[in-house]
Amino acid sequence: MLPPVDEQVLRENPEFAKLYSILKNDILNPDGSTKNDPDANERKAVSQELNKIRRRCAKQYLLQQAIASASPPDDSISADKAAETRVETPPLAEPSTLLTDLLLILPSLVDSDELVDSDAAALVLSSPPFSEFESLLPQLGAIISANLHASALGLVRITHPHKNPSYLHRHIPFLAADHAALRDKLSEAQLSLMSNRVQALASLTELISSCTQFLTIAIQTLESKHGVAARSLELRALDVSLEAQSMELDATAESTKLSKEIYSPEAVTALRHYLSHLKDAQVRAAERVRGLQAELGEYGVGVSKDGSKEKTMKELAREYREMQIQVEDVKRDLERLNNESK
Repeated sequence: MLPPVDEQVLRENPEFAKLYSILKNDILNPDGSTKNDPDANERKAVSQELNKIRRRCAKQYLLQQAIASASPPDDSISADKAAETRVETPPLAEPSTLLTDLLLILPSLVDSDELVDSDAAALVLSSPPFSEFESLLPQLGAIISANLHASALGLVRITHPHKNPSYLHRHIPFLAADHAALRDKLSEAQLSLMSNRVQALASLTELISSCTQFLTIAIQTLESKHGVAARSLELRALDVSLEAQSMELDATAESTKLSKEIYSPEAVTALRHYLSHLKDAQVRAAERVRGLQAELGEYGVGVSKDGSKEKTMKELAREYREMQIQVEDVKRDLERLNNESK
């Protein structure tokens, strides 16, 4: 399985992202093996042979576990079966007793890894219950089969927990396919979990970076407002403000002093009299202006009635200008004549 890579690393390294994509999609399988293996056929054959051996070992293991966990049947049922299969020759022991002994002895022989010599093996096989093994084999097979069936039903109940218990036996032939599907789902879930972990790690990294930036800005803001430098600037500004206020008071005092020195009481009195004289002159000028406006009004200037007087005055002014032009022309003619007579 390829190790997951952070998305931020892929974004910051496009060449590596391209290489990672090629490895993931074109060269390697999800389990990390190569897709272009020249020994793929040989590996496939070896894998198939290994699977056969695994299945055979699994069957042996299941039989051993079924034999080890098998329990003897009830005495009543064994007695009925024994009565049906009884032969004329008297047996050495009851079939139920022989079957019970066989079930008690077989697990120790199956689990034992020690080799038994031929003499001991022949002695064991010639003694009950192994001497009656062929006659006990149908009952033993039925017990082991029932045990395997019960185990298979337990597995089906795990893989299909919501199925009706009366239909669970129908899914026993599909246990292998169900197991393969569960393994595929498990692999997909593991890949999804790893991807989600990487995404969560990236999100957590971004969150930590944002928190760090926020704390940095907050600390800078607090330092700028309540830090040593800010306090120093505040004190300097207060000092400058006090100096400015002191200079303003000194300037006011100096201005008052200079005013007293420059403007004596006599000069102030004279200036006040002059100010009152200017106010009177302003009043008289205003009255003169009103009088002139009244006089102009008599001639129709500035009066917005019918405008006849104003037109008359304009006509008189025009005639006056023409008469002045004619007088000037006569004066020029007289001067020319005087010059010619001389």
